[in-house]
Formats: sequence, C-alpha cells, structure tokens
Amino acid sequence: MSDTRLNLSAGFASVSVALVLVIAKLWALSATQSLSIAASLADSGLDLMMALGGLAAIYYASRPPDEEHTFGHTSAEDLAALGQSAFILISAGLIAIAAFARLTNPSAVQVTSESQGIAVMVLSIVLTGALVLWQRHVIASTGSKVVAADSLHYLADLIPNVGAILALIASAAFGLTMIDSVVALGAAALLAIGALKIGKRAWDALMDRAAPDDMLDGIAEITDAHEGVRGHHDLKTRMAGSKVFVNLHIELDGEQSLREAHDIGAALRRKILEAYPKADVIIHKDVAGDRD
Repeated sequence: MSDTRLNLSAGFASVSVALVLVIAKLWALSATQSLSIAASLADSGLDLMMALGGLAAIYYASRPPDEEHTFGHTSAEDLAALGQSAFILISAGLIAIAAFARLTNPSAVQVTSESQGIAVMVLSIVLTGALVLWQRHVIASTGSKVVAADSLHYLADLIPNVGAILALIASAAFGLTMIDSVVALGAAALLAIGALKIGKRAWDALMDRAAPDDMLDGIAEITDAHEGVRGHHDLKTRMAGSKVFVNLHIELDGEQSLREAHDIGAALRRKILEAYPKADVIIHKDVAGDRD
C-alpha cells in the first residue's frame, strides 16, 4: 500500500472512531453529569474536528508539486498540526475552568448513573487503543506528522479515560464525587502539555527548522565516505510535513568529465535516499578547492 493510501486510511479511521466516541459520550454525559466524562467528550469533539482537518491536510499534502508550489504541498501537515494545538489548548482551558468551578461550588451537580458512564469509557479505551495501534503502523511506514500528532493525542486520551472510570467507580462505591473534578483538572493539564508539544513541532517546521543533528551527521558521513567525493560544504536542510529537504554541495575533481561528475552525484543521492527515504535531495557539484 502506498504512503498516501496508508495516511488516508489512518485519517478515515481517526474520523470514524472520533465520531462514534462523540455520540457515545454525549449519551453518557446526559446520563451521568460527570465532569470527567465532559472532559473526555470535549477531547473527543476536538479529536473529530482535528481528524477531519488532518484528513483534509493529508489529502492536500499528497498532491504533487505544481507551478505555484514547486516543492510540493507538505507544509499543509504543519498548518493542520498548528491548528490542532490551538484547539486543544482552548479545550483544556474550558475544562479546567468548569472543574475548578465545581470544586468550589458546594451545590454542584452530582454524578449519577455511573455504570453507564463506565461502559462508555471502556468502549472509548478499546476503540482508542485499536486506532493507536494502526496509526503507529502507518507512522512507521510513512512518517506523516499529521498522523503522528493525531496518534500522540489519542494515546494521551487513554489516561483521562482511565481516570474517568476510576472517578465514576469512586463516586458509585464511596460517594466521592469531588474526584471527578480532580480527574478533569488532570485531563486538562495533559491536554495543554500535549498541545504545546504538537504546536512547537509544527511551528519549527513552518519556520524551516533544520533536520535533527543525527540526520545531518548521517548525511555528512555518507557523503564523506562516497567514492569520488573529496569533501562537502553548505549542507542545509529544512523540514516540511513528513519531508526533509536537503541541499548539499560536494567537491569533485575538476579534471573529470561532466558524465563522471554526474554519475558520482547521482550515486550519492541514491545512497542518501536509501538511508532517509522521506528526504528530497538536491546536490550541487563544485570543483575541489574552489568554493566561489
């Protein structure tokens, strides 16, 4: 299966799971009045919005380069991820405000019908776990940032979901309804931390941040070991979505033929792509000792 198909399959799976969970948690919230379920519902609602946006971004990013976008459309992934982080932060703030208000209000709504809420949260954990496993498979194959961000968010969802179950059990068994608000506050904190991480990665890519040092070192090592290359300079990289764009100057014997120089550069490009399949590599050829 191609990278585009894998990414789209992960996008469709994310939308489907989020839609099922939103419907289930709406019913559970109406039955239980649980703030921890409300936090989980808000998270699933954002999951649905982000999944739809992510699916659109995956489709757009997969489009080939054109006259107006000569380097392709992969930055759409980063724009989608940045938007996701903003929505998550807003959600976290609203959940935290509601949880704090309930903690400080002695006449707050009490949690009811805990068993129904527990059943929905168990369903949420099962569906989320299955989705994360598929997303991890897709990420390993394609390196998509949108799928990676979505997967991290769903993985973080598992903790609030478990916390919501514990809060409902504590409410049913011991009448400890305040735990529900405490769990909601914890869920809001996890959401905010995850949003900041996703946002930073997207921002770095949009600002043309260089590839990680280990990739730069790897490219330099491959280049220096390649037959016919006498040195290299001006190794520059930038990230956009799941792609890393690489510009590299290599130094060659100025007395060799153009064909020989071309063959050395082409062979080196193939080696770099074997090590880093998601890269887009441009190699410039200079005469050794002359960098003007």
